[in-house]
Order: sequence, then structure tokens, then C-alpha cells
Amino acid sequence: MPLPDAEHAGPRSAPDAEHPVSGSPHPLPYYEDPSPSSGCRPPRAWYARSDARRMSLHGAWRFRLSPTARGADTTFARPDFDDADWDDLRVPGHWVLAGHGAPVYTNTRYPFPVDPPHLPDENPTGDHRHAFDLPAGWEPGPALLRFEGVESCARVWLNGQEVGHFKGSRLPHEFEVGHLLRARRNVLAVRVHQWSSGSYLEDQDQWWLPGVFREVTLHHRPAGSVADHFVHASYDHRTGLGTLRVECDPAGRVTVAELGLDLATGQSATVPVTPWTAETPRLYDAELRTPGERVPLRVGFRTVRVQDGLLTVNGRRVLFRGVNRHEFDPRYGRALGPEAMRRDLLLMKRHNVNAVRTSHYPPHPAFLDLCDELGLWVVEECDLETHGFGQQEWRGNPVDDDAWTPALLDRARRMVERDKNHPSVIMWSLGNECGTGRGLSAMAAWMRERDPSRPLHYEGDPSCADTDVYSRMYADHAEVARIGRREEEPLADPAADARRRQLPFLLCEYAHAMGNGPGGLSEYQRLFETYERCQGGFVWEWIDHGLRKRTPYGETFFAYGGDFGEELHDGNFVCDGLVLPDRVPSPGLAEFKKVVEPVRIGAGLPRAVRIGNLHDFADLSHLAFRWSYEAEGDVLAEGPLTVPPLAPGASAEVALPPKPAGRRGREALWTVRALLAADTPWAAADHEVAWGQLPAAPATPPPVPRSAGPRPRHGEGNLILLGPGAFDATTGVLRYLDGVQLEGPRLDVWRAPTDNDEGAPWQPGPRPAEQWRRVGLHRMRHRVATVECGRDTLTVRTRVASAGSGLALDADYRWSADGGRLRLEVSVRPYGDWPCPLPRLGVRMGLCGSLMTARWYGGGPGEAYPDTRAAARTGLWSMPVDALQTPYVRPQENGARIGTRWVELARSDGSGLRVEGEPEFWFTARRWTSEQLDAARHTTDLTPGDRVWLHLDHAQHGIGSLSCGPGVLPEYALTVAPARFVLVLRTVR
Repeated sequence: MPLPDAEHAGPRSAPDAEHPVSGSPHPLPYYEDPSPSSGCRPPRAWYARSDARRMSLHGAWRFRLSPTARGADTTFARPDFDDADWDDLRVPGHWVLAGHGAPVYTNTRYPFPVDPPHLPDENPTGDHRHAFDLPAGWEPGPALLRFEGVESCARVWLNGQEVGHFKGSRLPHEFEVGHLLRARRNVLAVRVHQWSSGSYLEDQDQWWLPGVFREVTLHHRPAGSVADHFVHASYDHRTGLGTLRVECDPAGRVTVAELGLDLATGQSATVPVTPWTAETPRLYDAELRTPGERVPLRVGFRTVRVQDGLLTVNGRRVLFRGVNRHEFDPRYGRALGPEAMRRDLLLMKRHNVNAVRTSHYPPHPAFLDLCDELGLWVVEECDLETHGFGQQEWRGNPVDDDAWTPALLDRARRMVERDKNHPSVIMWSLGNECGTGRGLSAMAAWMRERDPSRPLHYEGDPSCADTDVYSRMYADHAEVARIGRREEEPLADPAADARRRQLPFLLCEYAHAMGNGPGGLSEYQRLFETYERCQGGFVWEWIDHGLRKRTPYGETFFAYGGDFGEELHDGNFVCDGLVLPDRVPSPGLAEFKKVVEPVRIGAGLPRAVRIGNLHDFADLSHLAFRWSYEAEGDVLAEGPLTVPPLAPGASAEVALPPKPAGRRGREALWTVRALLAADTPWAAADHEVAWGQLPAAPATPPPVPRSAGPRPRHGEGNLILLGPGAFDATTGVLRYLDGVQLEGPRLDVWRAPTDNDEGAPWQPGPRPAEQWRRVGLHRMRHRVATVECGRDTLTVRTRVASAGSGLALDADYRWSADGGRLRLEVSVRPYGDWPCPLPRLGVRMGLCGSLMTARWYGGGPGEAYPDTRAAARTGLWSMPVDALQTPYVRPQENGARIGTRWVELARSDGSGLRVEGEPEFWFTARRWTSEQLDAARHTTDLTPGDRVWLHLDHAQHGIGSLSCGPGVLPEYALTVAPARFVLVLRTVR
């Protein structure tokens, strides 16, 4: 079988700072030399277990940190070295997260001078020592010392003997050490440099976190054990047959009991099988036996091809409902345990995610085992990004410098060889944001020769010269539509342009999930479902990378760039995930789940619901459907709904039962839900996969009183009384409602800008928050023009404007009363030529802080905005006021509930305030003002006050994705225009 060459094999002494790499006019120390490693064994396929012994070396290691890589002696590697005054350090781990130095976050800029391959003298270097005994029964003979991941360069000694060094932080490296092992007290010494030449290849929009952050293990290799193996398991969708062939060095046999197979390695067999897909992840247990080892295998049969302009698996087009995933934990950085990996994948599956791009490096190998088991498509990316060279027009870019090509090829080999046997991996990605160059072409050529069964991905080359798919980042909706029609802007080279137009298209990054957002997901999904060429994409990204930190007062918050004293950083741009750092789903994940549902439930013929199966492979037999009939949130009837087991892509009209009898006059809805019919490995039975709501009966508006209401009259002091309301006679502002003190309501147009409102510095044109501040919307002032008492109304005419601006909003408040209710009609007329949309349009009120609970009928349970409203389900909801807030790592506008018909804020005894709207409105309730929210940098900066600030909004500006992607679509912009809305207020006893 064609196994990788051994150009780096064989132990030899690695040079140190005093013994640099020679052969050039300016000899380099090993950590600056572009070559990848010395003394390492060739890469091989990873497997979780076998009957050959292995030993974990994780735990408490001894540790010493030096500020520089130069001049450090190597006496610490001697077995008899006294490390009594060193610290203990958890391995796997990062020393900067254990009190030694500090983490650094940059997006694209290197945190050191761009002088490849050189590094500054200030290069923190961590020396590690670990003593261990071999377990009883460990037999002498060959053994491999394996490092799964070390950032960024490691030099290794065992029992005082140097075995080699390596770079390539997220890739495995092994050394032959059997001849050095002792039964008792082996001493492993590892020197790790924070920066190395490898750091120039790892500029991957993440925290720079040095250390031994993945497992270190010792593997016994008996004579005749598996040196490498390659499982080839294809599937022919036309015949239903799978073909299995396993290459192995040395030769052995493969058995698959369930299929009745017992094959020599290298031999093929074709049998009927159930194929592996992300929807139906069928794995067959197998065993590989060589003279010295037995290795359990899990075989998934599937075939990936690009044909007829589409990416297909098992003959069918696939649609990626994907996310980008960095490995991250708020306490341990990239030292991620198996429980966190499984939790990630369970959350993904439960939120209809079907694909992962491993941005921007190979993940821990156990993650791919879980993807095989649970079912996700994986685009596996090489440990490569040189984005910082883009700021100097790619001068000196390593991927176009032959001196770096061996390092690039080494990274490609270590990824492909380690993970080639995973059915979940359906594409290899050359890397990310590296520009173009000869090195990438060399990687692509090697990958195609070694593994022609998988297409190649890379986004950074518009010509797609080395790829099999056309990939883009953050293309806006209009451009995606053009690409879907194969009408994109042409390339200068007609041949390259013709080739690219025949490639399938995907968005390897889109819908930047930074802070509140992303907006516009529904519109993207409609494009993916409309244009066959558009095969979905991967939201950026899965998790916020906030690191857990405490204030001097012991309060916990999540830190981002700049919170550790970095001289160069990119702020909270590292917090752009669908889940918060502690893996609590954000509203963005709920929105994504709804938008990408694999079952479409919508209005059909009269008294029917239309069910569509959007799965690529599975029919609907694994789902159970239920209906409910609800009147203003009260469930009047419910039951099962019989839906045929529709094939992928099929749809049907399903009759609904007769409407149940109920009180008339209330809005009624049908809700239909698709639930798991039985337990699965990723969720229990009755887990909701999809839902839809259909109107059943509109609400009957309350009758308009025939007689006039009470007349306004002057009360004691400077007050005007109207029904249950007491108004300030000078300003016309409501001061009391039924004797309860409050502040407002007054016109409000400001919101604490979201990350998407702020936009990215590189985005063209003025960004929304910049425009809003320029106009002065964050410092609006109110002037009362008149307070007019009519026959049965109180009218307050005002102008709202900011200092230094000629722009204004004329707002009239027309109050009337009906029994114990106050009715407020607000009319708004813009003055001047407004250059930008408004953030919001509504009124704000200050209420008593004793109001603890919100209960409302409308959209919920989570927040929603004009372009993030798909997940808002109309119903009757209740939760504490404090729970209405979304604790985004950087505080910003959040918590609005859409489509509210009425809301009640109540005390513990049930008393409080009720607001009804004409038409529906948004409400937001929080214990701090928008101004305080805007000023906060972290959640701990927000201190609850003695007021609940209630926002009742007629309209909100959309969210968009401008923190890195496109802004708000025109239909969701809050254009300045005349507006009118009505609110009805009353107390609740």
C-alpha cells in the first residue's frame, strides 16, 4: 500500500539556540527554522483503542517559565535535575491559563513583528518535566511517545536523551522511545516555545495559548503491530452495494461479522449494506488483526463526488446546515475533554446542525469519532492560516515560498493520515485565509494522490485552481442569488471562469454570530433551497471564546481581547458564537434551529397543514407529529397527527381535525410539531425537531365606548387627572397610574448598539451605530410644546432632537381614559432629511423595581428582532424580568419580545401593570437603562437599579450580520417615516 515516506523518521539530535540549523548564510535556531520537525515518526491513522498497551501521561507536571528562548540551558532535561522549586502545571493545559503569563487574542494581526521566520527575543518558553513508572507487565520493545497537540514548538527529551522537536500545534507527532524506557522512574522533559516559525502558519483568529494542550501518551508497539491502515468503504447508490478494502502495514485480516466478511488486507469485497450519512449514521463494527495487534474499526460506507455541478454523497445532493467550530473551553482553552466535545455535538444535533467545518485546524481525533457515531458532515481543515500577511499585500507569504513547502506538506500529511478513516470527513480543506501560492498547490496535489475519494476545499483563491468547490465567505444575499444562477462576476481567464461556474457553491463562513444576531438567516436559507448549486454553508461560529475571569470583588465574567493587558488585540471579536462561553445556547442558535428545520410545516389548503420533508436522505418515519389548538395561549385541544412517511423532498397536505369549541373573541392558532418518535443517541423521544403555526381565528377587537370618557381635570398640586392617570401639568408626563408612581412614557429611539450595529472597521460606508451617534440619537432631548386639555383627552405635543442637529421627531401623545384604562395614541412625524434609519421607535417607562415577573401573550420564549424572528412562537409566556436578558459577553441591546399583544409586569403578590397594543408591539424590560447598557464592557458592569425600565416599541431596526458579513436587508431597516401606534395601560390587582 502507498504509505507516507519517512523523510522525517529516525531519531537524531535536534539543534538548540547554541547549535542552530546550518546550511544557510544565517543559521537559524530550530524554533525559527521553517522545517517542520526532527526525529518524528511518519504520520499514521489514529484509532481510539487496540489490544496493544498504552499509557496516559497526563496529570500534574513540573513547570518553569522563562521570558526568552535564547540562552536557556538544557540541564533541566537530565533525570537527576532538581525541580523542587518549580510549579505544578496541569497537562493537558495552557500555562497562560494557570497564572504564568497571559493569553493574547488577535484576529489577523500577528502579535509579534512580521519578520519570517524570525521571532523576537521576548519568546516565553515553558520547560516541563514529568516522572513516571511503566505499569506492571509492560513488555520491553518498540514504543511510541505521542503528542496530540502542543503550541507552538516542542523539543523533547526522555531520560536525558534528546529525541527530537516539532511544530504544527494542532497535529500529532510521535517519537520512537522504546530503547530509552525504564521500568522505574522515567523522566520526560519538554521545552515549549510560545512562538516559532510555525506561528506564522497559525494566525487563526483565536487566542494564542501556548502549552501541551492535548494528551501525551505512550504506546507499546509489539512486533507485527499496525504501523498504518487505510479503510476504503464506498457505496453504490444504484445497486445498494458497498465495497470494502482495508490496506494495512503489515498485512493482516479484516472481519465484519454483521456482513459475514473475513478478508485479507488489500482484498476487496462487495456486499449489500446500509450506507452512512449524517442523517442515518450507520456504522459496522469490524476488527483489523495483524500478527501483533487487534484494532476495532467502525466502518461507514459512503461515496462523495462532485458531479454535474453538485456535491453529492451516495448519489444525492447534500445541503449543509453547518457551523464553524473552534475548540474552546472558558476555563481550559483548547484543552478540551471528551465530555465537552460530546456536549457540543449533542447541542448541534438537537438544534438541527448537520455539518461542521473544523476551523481552522484538525480537531481532537475523538471529536471525529463522535461525528461518525452521531452523524455530522465534516469539512476538515488543515492547521494553516497566514492571514496577517494580507496586511502587507501578501509579501513574504509562506504559502508562496518554497522554503516553507515542506512544512505545508507535513501539515497536510499529518491531517490526512490521522483522519483518513472517518466516514464523517467528506472534504479536506487546505487551510484558511492564506492567499495563494505554490505551497497550497503542492498540498492539493499530494492530497489528491493520497486520497482521491474526497473533494478539496479552499476559500482564499477566487480561481478555485486547487479546489473542487466554489467557496466564499460572507457573500451577501444578492450575490448568493447570482452565484446560484451561475451568473457571478466572470474571472479574467475564460477557461478558469468556465470551470468555476460548473462547481458547487457553499458559504464556508456566513451569518456572523457575534453578540445579538445573526440576522438574515431565513433569507439565506431560502436561497439555498431555491438554487441547487447553493449547497448551504457554515455559520461563523459555534462558541463565544470568552475566558472565565473574576473581578477584584469575586464576580465572574467572560474576558476578551484587551482584558489581559495585551499590547495588540482585537477586542470582543473573539466572541462570535451561537452558544455563550459556558455553552448556554444563545437566541441565535434557537433562530438557526428554526430556520434550518429539516421538516417544513406551513399553511396548506383550507383546514389542512402542508408538511414538507427537507431531509437529504431520511424519510419521516422517525418522527411523530402532534397538533394543538390554542386560544390566546390556552390549549383547548391537542392530539396526534397522522403524517405519511414522506420521502426526502416530498410534501403532502394533511387534514387538521375540526376546531374545538371555545370562548369566542380570542385569537386562535394551530400549532403542529414534529417530534422524535423514539430515543436516538443524541436526543430522547419527544424531542422537538420542527414546528409551525397556522392562524385559526382572529381576535375580536374590543368594542369602542359609545359615550365619551372622563374629562381631564386639575388635581392637587401640579397634576392633571384623567381616569386612573395623574399627569404633570407642565410636561404632560404620566406620573401616577392608579396611584402607582412611574416615569414616562416618553418617545425613545436609542438602543445600546449591537456588535452588528457597530459593524466591522473594514466594512464599506458608514456603519449604523456610527451614523446614529453622528446624528446624536444617543443624546436626544425632549421639548414640550403644548399640554392641551380637550373635552375628553389630554394631548401633549413635543419635539425630540439632539444638540447640534437640525433633525427632529415631532411626537404627539394623545391620552384618553375608559374606566380603569388609559389609552395612549402616539403620533410621530420626522422633521428634516434623515440620513439613516432609527435604532428603534417606541416609548420608555420607568417602573417600580418590585415588579419581578413578566407575563405576556405574543412571540417567545426568547428575544426576537425584525430579521431574527423565525424562532418566535406565539403563545402565553412567563418568566422573571431578570431572565428576559441575554448575557452577551459584551453587553448590548437584547431581550426584545416580538409580536406582543399584551404584557403584564407583576410583583410577587400578582399586582402590577398591564399594557395592550394596537397593533402588536415589542417589549423589553430590564433593570438598567439603554445608556447604562451601552456604557458597559462586561456583564459585571451592569448593576440593577431601583427601577424596571420598560420599552414598548412600535418598530425596531433589524440586526443583520455587519460585524463581519452583510448588513440589514432593506426590508428590515427602520426607515424614518411618520408613524402611529396605540398602547393601553392599566393596573393589575
